[in-house]
Amino acid sequence: MICGRVRFDEAAALRHASPMISGVLLDLSGVLYDGDSPIKQAAVSVRRLREAGLPLRFVSNTTRSARKDVLARLAKLGIEVGDDELFTPAQAARDWLKAHDCSAHLLIHPALEPDFRDLPTGRGLAVVIGDAADAFDYSSLNAAFRLLSDGAAFLALADNRVFKDADGKLSLDAGPFVRALEFASGRKATVLGKPAPEFFLSALASMDCPPGEAVMVGDDAEGDTAGALRAGFSAALLVRTGKYRAGDEMRFEPRPTEVVEDIAAATDWILACR
Repeated sequence: MICGRVRFDEAAALRHASPMISGVLLDLSGVLYDGDSPIKQAAVSVRRLREAGLPLRFVSNTTRSARKDVLARLAKLGIEVGDDELFTPAQAARDWLKAHDCSAHLLIHPALEPDFRDLPTGRGLAVVIGDAADAFDYSSLNAAFRLLSDGAAFLALADNRVFKDADGKLSLDAGPFVRALEFASGRKATVLGKPAPEFFLSALASMDCPPGEAVMVGDDAEGDTAGALRAGFSAALLVRTGKYRAGDEMRFEPRPTEVVEDIAAATDWILACR
């Protein structure tokens, strides 16, 4: 079978297959869309997976868009996603703050602030850091550092190194700033998004899918595919869209089960394994 310029080896897919695939996790940016444009065949691929009876969860480390905006963007691109199917670090942070009775000191992008409205005041305090973009400056980082030095909990919505920006080039993501605060404070952040195993497992638990029967599709060899495999997934597919750069599959361990051209080729791989 031919998928774009890359020959899809159905026999190879079957060699890597688990005895059963009971659920699929799909990254968003770089897999289903790139900026404001859909990846070719994205909506069709999601529909094919649904028609095959596979439960889906959509997992994103985006910390520059509120949940409602992510859902609206997907709908605009012809991809209907239920609220219970979308997993984001902001929701994980809200759950953590409530469970630990903490208020939040937010170092996040202004567009994400709606996801943190209406939180009750807690007895403790947690610094919550995401990709704050231009809000990252000495004053904001130093304020967070001082709170961490005074004992505040330390939550990172994500610790990705880079992301593909609107101009098509790579830009700094939250990870470098998380590392700076870790270095200065001597504290280790609790990462709530990918590649934290708990994030993947929470999404799987919502559809009663064991890790050994799950497949992850992403464009980030570190946060998506290696993270999922470390969480026990049976397979993780790296697409050559989004922020993928040649050789990414060799840079992190565990290496992806397969590198495929795009979401359409990933869907072919998954359906061939069923």
